[in-house]
Amino acid sequence: MVGAGVLAECLRDSRVRSVLVVGRKACGVVHPKIREVVRSEFFDYSDAAATLAGLDACFFCLGVSSAGMTEPAYHRLTYDLTLSAARALAAQNPGMTFCYVSGEGTDSTRRGRFMWARVKGKTENDLLEMPFKAYMFRPGFIQPMNGIRSKTKLYQALYDVLGPFYPVLKRIFPKHVTTTVNLGRAMIQVAANGFEKRVLENPDINRLAFPA
Repeated sequence: MVGAGVLAECLRDSRVRSVLVVGRKACGVVHPKIREVVRSEFFDYSDAAATLAGLDACFFCLGVSSAGMTEPAYHRLTYDLTLSAARALAAQNPGMTFCYVSGEGTDSTRRGRFMWARVKGKTENDLLEMPFKAYMFRPGFIQPMNGIRSKTKLYQALYDVLGPFYPVLKRIFPKHVTTTVNLGRAMIQVAANGFEKRVLENPDINRLAFPA
């Protein structure tokens, strides 16, 4: 859902000349800006060095829910998967900008009680040590916009229920809610112009989406 929303904003923004989409299956979007690579291997990119060269930014939106997962399994699909891609991209594009979609409540100290927050914190910390310039995006509740839908049925049911109330949620919890549009626009803005903070919370995301 997040990746689809970010892609939509990239296609709308004139600053984005082209987009290399890497996923497990075709994204289903046809556009002159898009190049697409479908692959099943996300832990070894040794066969993709040439494909990953010449990129200015990466918007890393892959992720899984930790619900029902053991810590080793979640670590593999969050930390190992992300760092595998990051190392491959850094080798080809050390001057790029890497925008990682993390989550509100991520634990950079890695000492908290929530497993997912510790793993996300470790992922953030190590990305920030990479040679490229990395930015961590920590959205809270993300409302999908413009027809974007979650592939997780339970989540989509939640969005269907809460969608009409988003304006109310925005007023009551302005520091904890955002949209796929805001997240995509903020990531493009950071890739284009940088930002004074390397870890961005919801208020930063929403402010960057529509700068004054």
